[in-house]
Amino acid sequence: MPYEAPTHTVERSLRATTGAKIIAGVDEVGRGAWAGPVTVCAAVTGLRRPPDGLTDSKLISPKRRETLAVELESWVSGYALGHASHEEIDGLGMTAALRLAAVRALEGLPVQPDAVILDGKHDYLGAPWQVRTVIKGDRSCIAVAAASVIAKVRRDKMMAELGIDHADFGFAANAGYPSPVHRAALEERGPTPYHRLSWAYLDALPQWRHLKKARSWADVGVPEIEGQLGFDF
Repeated sequence: MPYEAPTHTVERSLRATTGAKIIAGVDEVGRGAWAGPVTVCAAVTGLRRPPDGLTDSKLISPKRRETLAVELESWVSGYALGHASHEEIDGLGMTAALRLAAVRALEGLPVQPDAVILDGKHDYLGAPWQVRTVIKGDRSCIAVAAASVIAKVRRDKMMAELGIDHADFGFAANAGYPSPVHRAALEERGPTPYHRLSWAYLDALPQWRHLKKARSWADVGVPEIEGQLGFDF
């Protein structure tokens, strides 16, 4: 399907209105998965023209995405990845886990950014970061699109490696997201050591429901962003 190429419009606006010189695009992958970490990439691109075909990672074929990620890693001014493990997601909740992963990514950049373009409508970063949220920023903003592709490729590879000893779950194909293969393996074998055990999918698995972890973070009064999907997804 045709799509509009991402631009530097938001970045130029931030530069003009805030005086920011170094701006990082930030995107996550793995928020709705049932297994594995949530991964965040922070990318600084400047105002240069990106490699051809850059857009939201979900709109790019796996083969092209892998090739593009290699191009982007040498094209960007700098990038870094941050991860929050499935244990951290269970213990903290997705909002706090996303912030943890994003801070790890931002702090891993070679130069700290003056401002951040964050994909989506929720600012899960907050102070001291100067944040501009952009819905579908991975399609409209070059830096966010670059972060989207790099994060997706890196996490997919990580999940394929985690799945080597759990072939029935198909992690190499589904990256820990719900799929028919993944669901069938869960029903038969129960969660792997990499599954998120506070997730709602366990409610539909009576034989494994005893493994579900209570959400201790649910009572702290912080609204939880979308991300916990049930078995009927």
